[in-house]
Amino acid sequence: MNEKKQHFDVAVIGSGPGGYPAAIKAAQNGKSVALIEAKDAGGTCLNRGCIPSKTLIASAEVLHKIQEAEQFGIVVGSVEFDYSKMVDRKDSVVTKIRTSLEGLLASNKITMLRGFGKLTSPRTIKIMGKDNIEITADKIIIATGSEPRNIPAFPFDYKKIHDSTSLLELRTLPKRLAIVGGGVIGCEFASLYAILGVEVTILEMMPRIIPMEAESVSTALAKAFQKKGIRIETNAVVEGIDTSGKGVKVKLAGGKTVEADIALVAVGRKLNTSDIGLDKAGIAPLDNGMIPVNDRMETQTPGIYAIGDIASKWWLAHVATHQGLVAANNATGHPMRMNYNAVPSVIFTSPEVATVGMSLEQALEKRYRATVGAFPFQALGKSQAALQTDGFAQIVLDKTTGQVLGAQVVGHEASTLIAEMAIVIANELTVECITETIHAHPTIAEAWMEAAFVGEDAPLHWPPKRQNK
Repeated sequence: MNEKKQHFDVAVIGSGPGGYPAAIKAAQNGKSVALIEAKDAGGTCLNRGCIPSKTLIASAEVLHKIQEAEQFGIVVGSVEFDYSKMVDRKDSVVTKIRTSLEGLLASNKITMLRGFGKLTSPRTIKIMGKDNIEITADKIIIATGSEPRNIPAFPFDYKKIHDSTSLLELRTLPKRLAIVGGGVIGCEFASLYAILGVEVTILEMMPRIIPMEAESVSTALAKAFQKKGIRIETNAVVEGIDTSGKGVKVKLAGGKTVEADIALVAVGRKLNTSDIGLDKAGIAPLDNGMIPVNDRMETQTPGIYAIGDIASKWWLAHVATHQGLVAANNATGHPMRMNYNAVPSVIFTSPEVATVGMSLEQALEKRYRATVGAFPFQALGKSQAALQTDGFAQIVLDKTTGQVLGAQVVGHEASTLIAEMAIVIANELTVECITETIHAHPTIAEAWMEAAFVGEDAPLHWPPKRQNK
């Protein structure tokens, strides 16, 4: 091998939803780019997370809609499904997108290097794997992501105790599933498996599921889950999981046990920063493994950037993508800063949950004169026509200025609806900007206009508040 190291203007470690957009942006800015990946292009999101799980969820939604067909006047008879074929479709979708991504990277003249990338100095990276090479780069972007966190008291065996990755690989459904953790991942899998007829129990150590969300959102989702037969145990501290029998016995503090065929442990993720040579690059991670960065996504070592889960409290693919664009632009001489005031977050449960900006509780904590305008989907004509009446949309606003501070929506197509409020909050618009915008009728998006009117104490299609006399 040539002793002279191959040199690039920018090297990106990790090709997930943060890394590959960073590589593309750097290439668009006229730089030579190396993209280093130890596994599959697309990272966790494409191969082991967002896309495969949402593909299975889409299949389950079709099943659910067919099961409801009689309510629409359609008789379909007995309905059956083949879960193995659902998994085949999931794998096919992932492969198709990954192939397309690899073509996109090639079209941008990005050099893909296959192997585990490890920093050996602030400007050199050693790659070990299919490609065994050491390269140099003027600028480096670290995007190594995270993986499911193993709990020593009940470690993954990938037979009876699963993480989210191994659960997606199963080709047969259990009859009973215990889920340790009622956060985003736990709730998405609970929703999916319940639609497919699995008896699901969620065990959450906090007082409510999705505890990071507004209480009204958490309560609405819990009620919807319970209507679907999902059992929820809150304030549940799991002490161990016994796998010696046919299934599993989840042992809770206080002596209670929950029996199931298998268990999913979804209690956080471990950052992939421990073995990538940060010390050789002069970077000192925090105690939790996170890499400190500034609002340009640059680390304490000039010329080295970090993005995605390893550099943010927002563990979301779309946040990583935007951070990748920020880092790549700064690395290539195009100043850009990261702003987190309008980050949309979506939970793909049934019903869906989506939020952006502040909850009412957060706004009040920050001493805004905040109030909420909420509107239920049951009062919308389109929701009634489509038999999608569960849930609500609400807007958090400042009573002094009218500025929209946050928004939350629980219900059908929440993942799409939240985009309007993300634009409103990102551009610091007021509630009047919503009420003065004509919303098409009949649509579910009218809920935002109606919620805005309620927030102004001038409800249109909702009874006015009773005034105390």
